[in-house]
Amino acid sequence: MRNIFIVVFALLSFNVSAQVATNTEIKFPAADSSPADIVYFPLNVTKAKASDLVEPIIKVIYSRPQKKGRDIFGVLEQYGSVWRFGANENTEVRFFRKVNIGGKRIKAGTYSLFAIPDKDSWTIILNLQTDKWGAFTYDSRKDVVRVNVPVKALPKPIEYFSITFTNSDKGANLVAAWDKTQIELPIIF
Repeated sequence: MRNIFIVVFALLSFNVSAQVATNTEIKFPAADSSPADIVYFPLNVTKAKASDLVEPIIKVIYSRPQKKGRDIFGVLEQYGSVWRFGANENTEVRFFRKVNIGGKRIKAGTYSLFAIPDKDSWTIILNLQTDKWGAFTYDSRKDVVRVNVPVKALPKPIEYFSITFTNSDKGANLVAAWDKTQIELPIIF
């Protein structure tokens, strides 16, 4: 009789434990206000029906902060200060083959992108540090190349920081824009 009581108690305890485990609510984080995005060159290479014939050359992973009525460059992002080139984690660029940026040969691999915005030109920085939050631990000793690019003023503001690519005779231009500012970084293949 005692053994039956122990078995019944054990089964009831297991059943209650199983119910508690299945009723536990998992809390997922809220959507980020600066959503992550990915852009490839060639554009939409991953969506191409003949994707086995077309290989990506460049992949950029970045977060897209919003303007939200704020003045961006020179105010929110100070002129002359290193910026993470997006939001949240620093922006990462992967080159699937060797490229040339600013006259320097860059090996295939993954790098971070930073920028030093100024009113008339920006310094774009390719750096070896990856998987870092923002520019708080930026280390200039790990810079691979720095390139100065001119600023183009846009007639109307762009709400989300945006990156895309345009074709060029020798490769592609990485085009970034936010608020009323746009820059282009030439990349040669």
